[in-house]
Amino acid sequence: MAMHEKDAVLFVCLGNICRSPLAEAAFRSVIDDHEIAPEIDSAGTGSWHVGHPPDLRAQAVARRNGIEIGHFRARRICPEDFERYSHIVVMDHANLETVRKACPPGARAAISLLLDHVPGRAGEAVADPYFGEQEGFDITWRDVRDGAQGLARRLAAGEI
Repeated sequence: MAMHEKDAVLFVCLGNICRSPLAEAAFRSVIDDHEIAPEIDSAGTGSWHVGHPPDLRAQAVARRNGIEIGHFRARRICPEDFERYSHIVVMDHANLETVRKACPPGARAAISLLLDHVPGRAGEAVADPYFGEQEGFDITWRDVRDGAQGLARRLAAGEI
């Protein structure tokens, strides 16, 4: 398969400390299997956690799956992201609406929900585990892992 170096993927949730860093980590862990090498990052629509590492529970679930994310730092999505990234992949409907409203006319980025890339799950949101217990992070990990695999498959196949 051909390398798609022009692809760049930004994962977005609300605070950039739970779902989007987990999606970024999951995607980084599967791209080599699909022979793609996009630029990858994550961001939030809010600024509450800018500069902070991911939630400790997100770090724990990533670590249990062999991935270290403690060095990630939250940032807020910015206008330049709509040109820098070919794909902005959002975790839920509220953030999808926020991202779509912020998107300048004619921007490069294709905007989608993460689970749109999983057969049979289009239109579904990745649940926000922030106000719950550790089990919620395990469910979120399964969702973002499935979404990351589906997104990587579609990018590698040139479908998106």
